[in-house]
Amino acid sequence: MKGGCSSYKVLCFSRKFKSTEAEPPPDVRNLFSSFSDGRDYMSPDQFLRFLVDQQGDVECTPSEADQILQQVLHKRRSSDNPSDDLVQGLTLDDFFHYLFMDDFNGPIKTQVHHDMSAPLSHYFIYTGHNSYLTGNQLSSDCSDAPIIKGLKSGLRVVELDLWPNSAKDDVHVLHGRTLTSPVTLLKCLKSIKEHAFEKSPYPVIITLEDHLTPSLQAKVAEMVTGIFGDTLFYPQAASLSEFPSPESLKYRIIISTKPPKEYLEKDKVLSDGKESSEEETSGLETPDLEAEEQSESDQDDDESIVGELKTFQQGALEYKRLITIHAGKPKGGCLKDALNVQGDKVRRLSLSEQGLEKAVVSSGSDVVRFTQRNILRVYPKGTRVTSSNFRPNIGWTHGAQMVALNMQGYGRSLWLMHGMFRANGGCGYLKKPDFLLLKGPQNEVFDPKRPLTVKETLKVTVYLGDGWSSDFSQTHFDNYSPPDFYTKIRIVGVPADAVKKKTKVVENNWVPVWNEEFKFPLTVPELGLLQIEVRDFDRSEKDDFGGQTCLPISELKPGIRAVPLYDKKGEKFKSVRLLMRFQFLY
Repeated sequence: MKGGCSSYKVLCFSRKFKSTEAEPPPDVRNLFSSFSDGRDYMSPDQFLRFLVDQQGDVECTPSEADQILQQVLHKRRSSDNPSDDLVQGLTLDDFFHYLFMDDFNGPIKTQVHHDMSAPLSHYFIYTGHNSYLTGNQLSSDCSDAPIIKGLKSGLRVVELDLWPNSAKDDVHVLHGRTLTSPVTLLKCLKSIKEHAFEKSPYPVIITLEDHLTPSLQAKVAEMVTGIFGDTLFYPQAASLSEFPSPESLKYRIIISTKPPKEYLEKDKVLSDGKESSEEETSGLETPDLEAEEQSESDQDDDESIVGELKTFQQGALEYKRLITIHAGKPKGGCLKDALNVQGDKVRRLSLSEQGLEKAVVSSGSDVVRFTQRNILRVYPKGTRVTSSNFRPNIGWTHGAQMVALNMQGYGRSLWLMHGMFRANGGCGYLKKPDFLLLKGPQNEVFDPKRPLTVKETLKVTVYLGDGWSSDFSQTHFDNYSPPDFYTKIRIVGVPADAVKKKTKVVENNWVPVWNEEFKFPLTVPELGLLQIEVRDFDRSEKDDFGGQTCLPISELKPGIRAVPLYDKKGEKFKSVRLLMRFQFLY
């Protein structure tokens, strides 16, 4: 927030620009005057009143307010200064600096506060796609490093593609039929065990896309049980009528995949060679046992085949019993039948982003109804070879729990994912709004396309920004002058709430002051995201990126808040932040 002067060379000339210092905007000055009763200091009691009445921190206690105040003052004062200032309270400058400290005055709630005792199907879950890839989908390395990074950021669903190694005696993780280099399953599992609960205590779900023989599936079962031990949860029953809750699965790891093909009884196989199960598998190879006329002299061969079948079947059974969330895809391309699940068994269905787009057009209500008890996973289409992503909100607005994105990339879709899962303390599980879980008297469910009345209006004030001169070089944005910053704001959610707005451009200033306010009428605030992006205006080229963040509207704390910004990959800048105000009008 310091002022000064900066010089830029243009040919043989030097251009000098005054570096302004961030100053309290009028709203901040007025609030300080109001809550300090016009005095030069805001006392601990007055500071508490500000936190409760203005910032909406109604549960803040006098001791907590005093602790915050003392910590702020200690950061602002050197230890050898007189302690009188600490007793008297905050000056206007102290108060302004407090408001700009995101560790004390951040924009969203930081604790887990959702009900975590409902079935897993009642939650949006932080989900990765091909979690082992370090780069593109065709030729990048496979590694446990992106898995570790994802888990440390709160990711709760890790996807592993399993393939036999060249000797067919071990299991590799790789993107099959590409040039990606493999990593061993053993290494991935050990890393998951070590880092699973560093960010969140709630369950880690490993989704397996396996292309294995039953003998290797048995080996996977042995690895999984050996490495995870009692941390691994699997149901005692063959299938579930309701998923367990995140709370009941704290510090547990669960497996989700397609059950392997179940082999037929000996006499059925030998009589006609047809399989009794039509369930699609993920690449499971079965022995070729076309029925033939058998003479008595071939009896030994029959017994050998039956013995091999029993071995395969046993391997498949060991693997199958570890599966908590049974998965599948629409058989024969019949999506409507897949969504209209009959009976009490719950399951997971996987759709590509294109499949979801078609489904919400033709069977949108069926998608929502399916996700009330079952789990829907949505994954990027196969042509996204650069590890780009689709917009995840179409899945969330229809109740899809596992919207899987490529976490190793970057872009606005991933920013939305990061923003969504900043909610609920960043634990990776978000309780779905009640309207996505309820049915009406005619069995009707929520339709995000149906016009609704405005539930509330979000009023956003963008005061100013600071920190770019600390985090960027002097010529990062422009070789000849300071940056020309403006802020873009948009709402992402149901179609009726989607809108984009932006501030004016503040020219030649590292500390832009906008003091602009915007109003956003919201029909479904529970599914809304506030996306914020700062750019440097450029007349001749593409505007330069200056930082971004995405905030879940349902988690926004009212009042004047420090909003930290992130780089394109979602890493938090050390110093760059905005001063903003959030108000909800009903």
